[in-house]
Amino acid sequence: MIIDTHAHLNFNVFKDDVDQVIRRSLDKGLWIINVGSQYSTSKRAVEIAENYDKGVYAAIGLHPINLETDLVKIKVDPKEIQFQPKEKDFDYKKYKELAQSPKVVAIGEIGLDYYWKPKTKARLNLFKEKQKELLLKQLEMARELNLPVIFHSRMAHKDLAEVLKSQTQNEGVMHSFVGTPEQLQEYLKMGFYIGFNGIIFKTIQGIDFKENIKNAPLEKILIETDCPYLTPPQMEGRNEPLYVKYVAQRIAEIKSISYEKVIEATSQNAKDLFGI
Repeated sequence: MIIDTHAHLNFNVFKDDVDQVIRRSLDKGLWIINVGSQYSTSKRAVEIAENYDKGVYAAIGLHPINLETDLVKIKVDPKEIQFQPKEKDFDYKKYKELAQSPKVVAIGEIGLDYYWKPKTKARLNLFKEKQKELLLKQLEMARELNLPVIFHSRMAHKDLAEVLKSQTQNEGVMHSFVGTPEQLQEYLKMGFYIGFNGIIFKTIQGIDFKENIKNAPLEKILIETDCPYLTPPQMEGRNEPLYVKYVAQRIAEIKSISYEKVIEATSQNAKDLFGI
């Protein structure tokens, strides 16, 4: 068994062949967690998961870039399903009702994202505060429902760490980790899992993915695709869950261990965290 712990088959780019993609995955013994980015994609993730008895699960949440702050213009990703505009606020009750499905195994992806941001200091501070307020509401819901959290952080590690240290501890994973070795250790000390995907094949200034993979204990690593994004270089076009094997192969190579050991460990980690 192999588990892709972060996929977006609930996005628009898969609307015409989602069942075929899932069947290809399940036939190869690969399980999937589809992750929401706002209410529409969260609901879609649940609907997809409920079509399968086993092997397909959902996470629900409001991604920080899908919060309408009226402070910055963020481009709409045509790959996502946009049944509704960006959300003015987090509807706690509506998301909580969605979480009643037994197929919901996590709250996410949620967190902080400062990639698109206002230019003035006053607007930037307000922008950050609105994202932090959204994060806190969703952390509260995760604790109430006793669900782990899938964290998103882009250009916001310092603030995210500060928020998490101020809160009652949530279990969770740092999805698509792009950070320094020091930030890696900080998250590990807080007990979080570390999610690696196709971004580990990229070169990003100041980030040593090889060193991070070496320093992350195997018992704290999850593998993911973040499909349709971050296609590994071994393939072309749209990413999909089956390509998570290339991430596992790269981790095995860097850690000088077998591919089978990586698969066995990361699958068990996913089962432990998400209760699947």
